[in-house]
Amino acid sequence: MIVKRFVPCIYLCHGHAVRSLKDTAVVETDPLRLVQLYNENGADELIVFDMSEGDEEHEAALDILKEICSTAEMNVIGAGNVKRMEDVKKLLYAGCKRAVLDYEKDENIAITEEVSLKFGRDKLLVSYNDPGVLDVNSELIEQYISGLILMNPHQIRETESITELPFYVQINQIALNKLMEILSYRNVCGITGNTINDNYGEIGNLKGMCMESGIPVETFAAAYTWSDFKKNSDGMVPVVVQDYRTLEVLQVAYMNEDAYLQTLSTGRMTYFSRSRNELWLKGETSGHYQYVKSLTADCDMDTILAKVSQVGAACHTGARSCFFNEIAKKDCEVSENPLQVFEDVLNVIKDRRIHPKEGSYTNYLFDKGIDKILKKLGEEATEIVIAAKNPNANEVKYEMSDFLYHMMVLMVEKDVSWEEITSELANR
Repeated sequence: MIVKRFVPCIYLCHGHAVRSLKDTAVVETDPLRLVQLYNENGADELIVFDMSEGDEEHEAALDILKEICSTAEMNVIGAGNVKRMEDVKKLLYAGCKRAVLDYEKDENIAITEEVSLKFGRDKLLVSYNDPGVLDVNSELIEQYISGLILMNPHQIRETESITELPFYVQINQIALNKLMEILSYRNVCGITGNTINDNYGEIGNLKGMCMESGIPVETFAAAYTWSDFKKNSDGMVPVVVQDYRTLEVLQVAYMNEDAYLQTLSTGRMTYFSRSRNELWLKGETSGHYQYVKSLTADCDMDTILAKVSQVGAACHTGARSCFFNEIAKKDCEVSENPLQVFEDVLNVIKDRRIHPKEGSYTNYLFDKGIDKILKKLGEEATEIVIAAKNPNANEVKYEMSDFLYHMMVLMVEKDVSWEEITSELANR
């Protein structure tokens, strides 16, 4: 059976979250606040409908969408305002995991094959009100689309009679017993709409009801029970916490059984505070939550390594990591972590732009502007091609390093981060 998901949505209009596609009453002036609430309550995915009008408002909406994608701890699906392939590209480049083609619009149907061949069918969903449009375009959908969003909850049976593709159902108001009935349909993969928006705080309880009814939902399935761990003299297990992107060690804390079970249940790191003698949800007072990406036990089963997405600072002092009191260091120490090296060089380039240094080649490039930066980038790309004809690989290495440096100057000029680059590569 398909795993069922609880998927809130944001109807984005004039920079605010509004009630629905047909009701533009503002429900939240800051959409990012909603994203944080959905993060904290275990939403499985998020759909954002761009309701903007005109190019200027559309670009502003894409900027907000980019922030939403960087803030969300779940995959974001982008919908609305799609007229051509370029619009789908903008949604995906903003950070959306998938984009939605509205099959109520003929131009969206017309670009299906082109967009799917460009980005892959796994990146595309189709939204619709009338299942008849699925029937008419069944061959196109089956070949080029990975899933559907049914905007009319009264058409579930009709949809299942036409296609085997998984589909979300948008529901604005429904009784809980009816919700369970809808989730039990074979190809329904999730519920979205105001039913979830208005009850985001109940997602955990709804998942519990599903599990009691034998309906599979997204949860952390632990390979080990608490009894499998070797505890210290206090009956606890130490936890080493790392940033899942950079692998920076953020802190060390302790778990008892309740903390372990609550971490698995909520997807947020929970510890046992030895000083306060109580459970401690990391970020409960500061908002600096740690969202679980993976938990791994060591060879002796007496320590847990947690890789997390850290919101804000891990340390109570306000520092990103608790480990900042340097004890000893060799002068020759050089980081070989690729991402750390790239981040360090990018930070130096950023600093040169903010604090110009006389005689700096980096400042020379910034002073000359974008055309000079692009000219140098093109020259360095050509140098790589020439060097690649040389049997000695060292020359290629040097030219690639020059190219990457100039590329990072362009990244600073265009305000692009390594995190955005690596996220895009990971999504591919």
